[in-house]
Amino acid sequence: MVADVRAYVDRPIADASAASAAARLAARRWGLADPDVLRVGMNAIFVTGNEVLRVSAPTAPATVSLELASFLAAAGLRVPTPARDEVIVLGELSVTSWVRLEPVGTPVDWAEVGEMVRVVHSIDRSTLPSAVPLPAPSSFPWWDFDGLLERTADMLDDAARSGITSTIERHREWTTLGGQVVCHGDVHPGNVVMTAAGATLIDWDLLCWAPPGWDHGPLLTWASRWGGDGSEYPAFAAGYGRSLVDDPAAVAVAELRLVAATLMRLVAALAEPAAMPEAQLRLRYWRGDPDAPAWTAQ
Repeated sequence: MVADVRAYVDRPIADASAASAAARLAARRWGLADPDVLRVGMNAIFVTGNEVLRVSAPTAPATVSLELASFLAAAGLRVPTPARDEVIVLGELSVTSWVRLEPVGTPVDWAEVGEMVRVVHSIDRSTLPSAVPLPAPSSFPWWDFDGLLERTADMLDDAARSGITSTIERHREWTTLGGQVVCHGDVHPGNVVMTAAGATLIDWDLLCWAPPGWDHGPLLTWASRWGGDGSEYPAFAAGYGRSLVDDPAAVAVAELRLVAATLMRLVAALAEPAAMPEAQLRLRYWRGDPDAPAWTAQ
């Protein structure tokens, strides 16, 4: 791990039309039908037949994602399978193809996910494919709290700002709490697909080197802030082999992710007014509103 290394994908797709052009080019090259867009975010995801085309602006050659998938599968983890070894490159965008997952519609087996994360945390980082980035999560753009506060200063009232900044200050030293391990980087319900074979953990773009609590933190607040039913984390912890509900690093990550989610939604509202209602809803929590409603993932 190098101090200035960046996550494999750490910026959203800036030009949706360029991503569509790259996906169409790849489909033609591979003899596939014109792809249909599913969503555009950090990656642009398209489907065509039994394949999913993933358009990214990676910080490393896109072949890295294929090598990582093979490595993880060999370690016994259920992850997306590359459909092709070839990568199509168009400018800064790269297109990879993956076997389309078939969801079965059953609830996520969080114990199974916890078991997989335990395996991830046991990986010796020296055995990872050499080109796979393994940054510190504090390098992620949405973890630059001081910068985000500066960008959103005019959008924060005193009460919300106080709630946010006190949380940031309380957890400034979170990276020093406990040892560090290889982490998936973004374990939450949106990154798990239940298939006939079982739970599949997807989206490994934020693989990082962090305290184990980094992969526990998101689920600690899933029920209280994101509308989960409360069964997710206990099942995950059972599969993982222990609960980190009282672990200082996990608690810090859980609370700081809420800060990041709020400030990033405010930043989004600067460019897209439609993001403002959700941003304002999230600010109610930081003002200490006891009736603050659950948030909606965007």
